[in-house]
Amino acid sequence: MDLVDAVRAGLAEAADPVKAEGMRAYMKSGMPFRGVAKPERAKLARTLFAAHPMPSRDAWRAAVLRLWREATHREERYLALDLTDAYRRWQDVDLLPLYDELVVTGAWWDFVDEIAARRVGPLLRAHPAVVAPVVRAWSRDADRWRRRTSVICQLGAKGATDTDLLAECAEACVADQDFFLRKGIGWALRDYAKTDPDRVRRFVADHPDLSPLSRREALKHLG
Repeated sequence: MDLVDAVRAGLAEAADPVKAEGMRAYMKSGMPFRGVAKPERAKLARTLFAAHPMPSRDAWRAAVLRLWREATHREERYLALDLTDAYRRWQDVDLLPLYDELVVTGAWWDFVDEIAARRVGPLLRAHPAVVAPVVRAWSRDADRWRRRTSVICQLGAKGATDTDLLAECAEACVADQDFFLRKGIGWALRDYAKTDPDRVRRFVADHPDLSPLSRREALKHLG
């Protein structure tokens, strides 16, 4: 049994049909759940990843894509994301197309927010010359999840935030009517306000076209 088969078997064994329906309803998911909560998934991931170490970067990437593309239940995709995090030594800019695929095909906040902040963001800080142009292009893309990724990918960056890029991506999405974009702009600004509250206040003041939701979220802790 390879890792992908082991993940599927482990999730099936831990399944809870009652929890599954509640999780699916909460996430408004077209894909069904097994009903395996996050603590149990994390324990399963640690056990299976240790028992099935990846022999190479290519094998690791192939396993991630198999889990993701062939998923029949949402938890398989959560484990695919866990697998990307388990091999941080293989994180480099060559993975941007992979993460782009996961963002576009995942197409919901539970996947996209994790990929944006914890996969794309670190790559941006490590390789700004390569990644920043991609993020900038995403901010104007037709796909709303690429746009959201561009806005929130610097969450938690604090003093390492590329403030010009953050401002440009937020500005590109200011007029967007989409709830997830408006919420994302406010979230990104609120997060950076912990580092430079005056800069965020100025941004909000200079952009009267910000939606009420974005404005409220950005200034939430600034009085």
